[in-house]
Amino acid sequence: MVVVDSYSSDATVAIAEAAGARVLQRPFDGFRSQKDHAVAQATHDWVLCLDADERVSPELRAAIEAARDGGFEGAAGYRFARLSDYFGKFLRHGNAYPDRVLRLFDRRRGGWRGKREIHEAASVDGAVRTLSGDLIHYPYRSLEQQLLKTQRYARMMAEHEFARGKRATLSKLVLAPAWRFWRGYLLRGGFLDGWHGLVYAYVRANYVRQKTIMLWLLQNGQPVATPPANERQG
Repeated sequence: MVVVDSYSSDATVAIAEAAGARVLQRPFDGFRSQKDHAVAQATHDWVLCLDADERVSPELRAAIEAARDGGFEGAAGYRFARLSDYFGKFLRHGNAYPDRVLRLFDRRRGGWRGKREIHEAASVDGAVRTLSGDLIHYPYRSLEQQLLKTQRYARMMAEHEFARGKRATLSKLVLAPAWRFWRGYLLRGGFLDGWHGLVYAYVRANYVRQKTIMLWLLQNGQPVATPPANERQG
């Protein structure tokens, strides 16, 4: 096990080392870069990448071990569904599930590539197969944490898209959030998750709204983040 820690101030390092992990310290400069660094430190060709808020379910573990015992024949990587807990209920519909992610792969044939640091994804050169079982995801401790996290992600994504030349339009400001809500809540059955699905759909639609507004502000020469104190004073 390899754990990459960005100088946390809690007991993360001690807990990881006690569990037998090799802990590496690296300043955080982006999600993709951090994960790419972790893969580069591995000693085996095949790697399984997990975030701190993810757990491998027993069924997924059995599927991974079966693939390993078969020599990962015919595949350069494997994807599987991610099942997210949302305030006491696992979301099994809408935009939240199955949310398949590629996390098990031969690092000689792929990895965390590209330039996008936010909403990063691994890719491989070769066949990708799907494994049964879920990757259990515990993304939020509270609604406040989710709102702060999605606002941060919206800013990072808006800055990324602006740097690539993408621009917002008035129609996107109005229609994009509404489409995200109705696609997830109605077309993909998010309503089947009860009030949890409704709140999730609203918050995710708000993420799209924030990202689009921030992109609009950037293209009109306006800041989307509070500047450092020394710059405000100057």
